Amino acid sequence: MNTQLLQVLADGEWHSGQALADAAGVSRVAIWKQLQKLQEAGIALEAVKSVGHRIVGGLDLLTDNDVLGAVNDTAKSLIGELQVLQQIDSTNRLCQEAMSDRAIPGKAIVVSAEQQTAGRGRRGKAWVSPYARNMYLSVGWQVQGGAAALQGLSLAIGVAVVRALEDLGVATAQLKWPNDIVVEQQKLGGILIELTGDMAGPCSVVVGMGLNVNMPEYAQDGIDQAWTDVYQQGVKPSRAELIASVLNHVLPLLQHWEERGFAPWREAWQALDAYRDQPVNILMGDARIAGTERGVDRDGAIQIETTLGLQSFHGGEVSLRPQA
Repeated sequence: MNTQLLQVLADGEWHSGQALADAAGVSRVAIWKQLQKLQEAGIALEAVKSVGHRIVGGLDLLTDNDVLGAVNDTAKSLIGELQVLQQIDSTNRLCQEAMSDRAIPGKAIVVSAEQQTAGRGRRGKAWVSPYARNMYLSVGWQVQGGAAALQGLSLAIGVAVVRALEDLGVATAQLKWPNDIVVEQQKLGGILIELTGDMAGPCSVVVGMGLNVNMPEYAQDGIDQAWTDVYQQGVKPSRAELIASVLNHVLPLLQHWEERGFAPWREAWQALDAYRDQPVNILMGDARIAGTERGVDRDGAIQIETTLGLQSFHGGEVSLRPQA
């Protein structure tokens, strides 16, 4: 994808074909192919004869310098490597590869992208990823205690992301167990945590985070659940500001996780629980368990009051749904 062409069109104004060709460093004939590639990537282009071309609404493009310039000093000191890519299949996958090759204890590898072609959430569900419209972010961190030391991490990350949103003026975000960020029961974002290495000893954790920021109309047909985005909350931060705010909260969490664990985050998670004391169903494969949601235990397992008493359920293939 031609970055020079994108940078010119990002302002949302009209540009003639010749001006675009000059900016992209190609011929007037070749510029049509470049514009077609942008359309194939899902970018909403508008063309008017004798006027030119524009991206409807413009684009908020990312650069690594923009992100690094917006993070606070604490977060910056914890970043070992930061990549901002145009397009990739999955930021989590690339982050996992980078952690396998060059993980440094106490330093994060951060990967973001303008677009994912194979983004996914829990249980392999596809994550709709229009170009330069949302936040697609992965953070890799090395841990010494193995998988057992990470109980409750996805819930704590959810609290950190909500606090990052609050810093930017989104005051109504809540959490749905185990890893969804919601506003009035509409999905705003999600978290996907993956591990590589020795599950019983030193290993790498990759925290994938996605947030809907400014979802375009053309991408909405691919979403099979109630959703919302940051712009619909009445605030319009740049995506660099949003990523920086998330890193400001998530990186110190990871730095101190093994010594502190989930305990300091449990009360905050309970306060943000979107379904506390509400009737819900727990889905496990073909099984469905009805009850009342009673928050999470000390390990982050969801607690459901059923006809058999209070039961706890851990993540994995377990999902929570509100009763109709």
